[in-house]
Amino acid sequence: MKKPSLNGIPQIRKQLSKGFTLMETVIAIGVLAVLLTGFIAVFTPAAQGIRRSISSQQADRLATTLETELVTLRDGQLNNSAKTGFEKAFDWIDKADGASEAIFVYQYRGKGSRTSPADGTLKPLDAIEGQPGKDYTIQSMARRASDPLFKEDLKAIEGAVFYVKPTQLIYKTNEMVPGTIGTIADPKDGTAVTAAANYKDAVIAFSAEFYSVPSKAENYITGTEFKKRFDTAKRPVFSRNLAVRR
Repeated sequence: MKKPSLNGIPQIRKQLSKGFTLMETVIAIGVLAVLLTGFIAVFTPAAQGIRRSISSQQADRLATTLETELVTLRDGQLNNSAKTGFEKAFDWIDKADGASEAIFVYQYRGKGSRTSPADGTLKPLDAIEGQPGKDYTIQSMARRASDPLFKEDLKAIEGAVFYVKPTQLIYKTNEMVPGTIGTIADPKDGTAVTAAANYKDAVIAFSAEFYSVPSKAENYITGTEFKKRFDTAKRPVFSRNLAVRR
């Protein structure tokens, strides 16, 4: 029986060891580009919808936190001169046109309760210890820049920090429109009101514009850079029409 020849095997191995040609590589890249383009066209709108949904939920949380805190009277605020939550809200909206009294909304890590002053909020936890919900709690909060407790909370911030520009809504040509920031007026005739006791209506309706803070550092928020940003900010991340009642 004749044995098979092995003379052609080296040549076959040589042919099998060849790589892709330049043309084959270019064609493969072209096909991949077409597939990626189709993938992006289909899934990008869905991804944007998810991001909008998340942003909407976050915006609702921030707006609710602000609206609740405006009428919550805590120990030490306004040197105890405010007798009701409405008076506190009046003061916050009335003085919100300057960076020194800017209103910040945020979340921070908290554990236990504050003892000095005992304002009912959690004591900030500087370092992460254990698991959220078990070993510490994430608390939503709104404070003014002048509040000493705000500087304590900054060390335990979770996520982004926003500042708010609230502007009272007043009647003009049978519709509610923003008045002047830093001013509370009679919503019907526009007469300036300087004290909550002289405000005749039971409700202060206002537009709250939320702006993001690029840095959580205390020296930035209390410095001139933030003041410049506050004074010139024109494009809020989002806005909500809110109201506080007596």
